[in-house]
Amino acid sequence: MARLEIMKDLLEISTEKRYKENHKDKHLVDAGNGWYYYKTYFAMPIYENDRRTNIYNVYSACMVVNCTKFEKMYLYDLVDIKKEASTLLKTIK
Repeated sequence: MARLEIMKDLLEISTEKRYKENHKDKHLVDAGNGWYYYKTYFAMPIYENDRRTNIYNVYSACMVVNCTKFEKMYLYDLVDIKKEASTLLKTIK
């Protein structure tokens, strides 16, 4: 259940939603109504000597979501994951 909540959060903060029609026969069922692409962001904690710090690396990625011919949407892939080199997120304790 936690994974589902994470995916919902990633969709909620996403930007630049794009739609693309399906043009491949092999995806007629699983993406009969096309593909949606969302730019999103997430952060991963930095560890130092096996201990979690309060500093996080920030990443951007593109979520690929297929829309079936029955109009159900499924996460297909997470691609173009890139570390935002100039962005560190620091939490306050």
